[in-house]
Amino acid sequence: MSSHSNDSHRYDDIIDLPHFVSKNHRPMSLQNRAAQFAPFAALVGYDAAIKETARLTSKRIELDDDEKIIINGLLQLIQDNIKSRPEVTVTYFQPDGRKSGGAYVQTTDTVKKVDGYERAILMTNGMSIPIDEVIAIDGALFKGLGEPLG
Repeated sequence: MSSHSNDSHRYDDIIDLPHFVSKNHRPMSLQNRAAQFAPFAALVGYDAAIKETARLTSKRIELDDDEKIIINGLLQLIQDNIKSRPEVTVTYFQPDGRKSGGAYVQTTDTVKKVDGYERAILMTNGMSIPIDEVIAIDGALFKGLGEPLG
């Protein structure tokens, strides 16, 4: 076999033959031929897993008792003034559905109801914010109370 490897006339018997075209099979399209050389992802979902791992999350801040009292006082003030449809900005923790931690989100809207039973702030845009996740509340309703609370 090694004697043929250096033989420059090795394919002389077939070199001038016409290109073979099958009578039974159509030629493959250029797109299908190109697909044979497309990148192959041997580990399906690996790229998504890497991106998910790289996505940053924050740890949940635990409020101390004084901060909880302040938040509860602000919620009571909102409840007392609910008929005036107060607009507030609420900062709250939104847990991540895929891994530990989450993100702090701020939303501004008109409060529809403070639901003490469900422990949620219901906004007019349909959002329900869990009271236990709230770390700050601000709005025109609280102006004149001194330093920003919460």
